[in-house]
Amino acid sequence: MAEAAKPMLVEVKGLRHYYSGQDHLVLDDVNLTLAQDEIVGLLGRSGSGKSTLLRSIAGLIRPSEGIARLVPGPDVPDPTVAMVFQTFALFPWLTVLENVEIGLEALRVPADEARSRSLAAIDLIGLDGFENAYPKELSGGMRQRVGLARALVVNPSLLLMDEPFSALDVLTAETLRTDLLDLWSEGRVAIKSILIVTHNIEEAVLMCDRILVFSSNPGRVVAEIKVDLPQPRDRLDPAFRALVDDIYARMTARTEITAPMRADGLFPGTGIAMVLPRVSTNSIAGLIEEVDGTPFEGKASMADLADSLQLEADELFPMAETLQLLRFAELRGAELVLTPTARRYAQSDVDQRKALFAQALTQHVPLVQHIRRVLDERASHEAPARRFRDELEDYMSEDYADETLRTVTLWGRYAEIFSFDEEADRFSLEDAE
Repeated sequence: MAEAAKPMLVEVKGLRHYYSGQDHLVLDDVNLTLAQDEIVGLLGRSGSGKSTLLRSIAGLIRPSEGIARLVPGPDVPDPTVAMVFQTFALFPWLTVLENVEIGLEALRVPADEARSRSLAAIDLIGLDGFENAYPKELSGGMRQRVGLARALVVNPSLLLMDEPFSALDVLTAETLRTDLLDLWSEGRVAIKSILIVTHNIEEAVLMCDRILVFSSNPGRVVAEIKVDLPQPRDRLDPAFRALVDDIYARMTARTEITAPMRADGLFPGTGIAMVLPRVSTNSIAGLIEEVDGTPFEGKASMADLADSLQLEADELFPMAETLQLLRFAELRGAELVLTPTARRYAQSDVDQRKALFAQALTQHVPLVQHIRRVLDERASHEAPARRFRDELEDYMSEDYADETLRTVTLWGRYAEIFSFDEEADRFSLEDAE
């Protein structure tokens, strides 16, 4: 007999959201449901609108189009919501107890009841004895526990979590994540469902019953993945690793190289209009060295790299895709494979590395070619940076134009293709070879 469908708690339908009027579409036609008794993860890169969606569901912002609502039902006639933020969001002048009580004060809960409920929540999340401490006296993990207690004390039907563990060190995050799952599985909290935003693929597989993968610019749900692994989950379980690798492959599929060294669609835009992320030359060199060395020997799964370098997907993807853009690597499904040029780079001295990097930039980054051509053609061999920002802003937002030009400036200076005077905000060929 088929299992009966669980009651719906959240419905999002046809949701679109713009910033800056109608200029920037952040979310486009997002549809999803969240049932009772499930944990659902929203997984994607920065700029995919996950936090915006969470705030729409919480009622903190109103979507430009569509609906995001809590759905009443027989078991939950008046659903409520609470939210845990990435940055703790505690009042520094209030004690732990006062920070937890503040949500109940907003609900006009009598003082005696608010105190008893707050003390119970503090005890539940493992901070008994710290009721009178101030946030500055607590570690990051303890502060996030206070944020969790403040959310739990109002007995919400839905718990929204916006990258709740990303500001914590690895061990603290693991402990807090495990404690929350224990509270959930043991039924010690009133929460009916959890919706969590994360950049961490392993975290999503560890915690969630379903994972919704978002594309970026604008954010859309591009995949829904059901996690059929029993709790508690083991990171070393082959089924766990296979699912993590599958998600990495799905998230890199849009940039997979086909045919000889094509890199179309790596980043939004083409030619000088290509939006480039802020990836430092140190990060590029470090990633090449990591993949070139033992145990990878030139080829590594993205999941293993994330573990080795302690990076989340949102940090690793731009670095890996930059290697692909420069033809230093290929993304083959969930694997990053160095090209012969990259392996030669790993074994070269500083000057040889700069020469290889300069060759890659001038061949594969049109904006670098454009800046160098303008400088070569001018008698003064100088040009104001504003000229190039204005050109970029014809194709992209002011913020993207600024970030793209900063990235290219860092790359070009390292490769000695051109120089840049920060104070004068000018490019030149002075000291450039």
